[in-house]
Amino acid sequence: MLTGGNVTIYVSDMSRAVRFYTEALGLKLRERYGDHWASVDAGNGLVIGLHPATPEVAAGKVGSIAIGFEATEPIERVVDTLKARGVRVDAIKSDKAGTFASFSDPDGTPCYAYQTKAEYAR
Repeated sequence: MLTGGNVTIYVSDMSRAVRFYTEALGLKLRERYGDHWASVDAGNGLVIGLHPATPEVAAGKVGSIAIGFEATEPIERVVDTLKARGVRVDAIKSDKAGTFASFSDPDGTPCYAYQTKAEYAR
């Protein structure tokens, strides 16, 4: 149902963050959706997702991280399975990059399942 995924870091400047993780740290850019999202391969299965800060989640502050899980089946089926297992799905949102279902772990750590639209990757 879910596989791999990433750790999402909310950033104040996408281009600066991409330069830091790729040029300063030497990691590989996997994909970038303009200023909306970028994935950086940190090796050994770790993917760092870069997302612009929002009014609700400031960059560089406590709580500016979330765990993303890539859906291996249609996101609607994943959401139904999560709900059947007692997980409260807070929101389902779609944008040009894909569809995202938000939920939290038992301690309130933000998590989400996602299914991207490959046609928007560069």
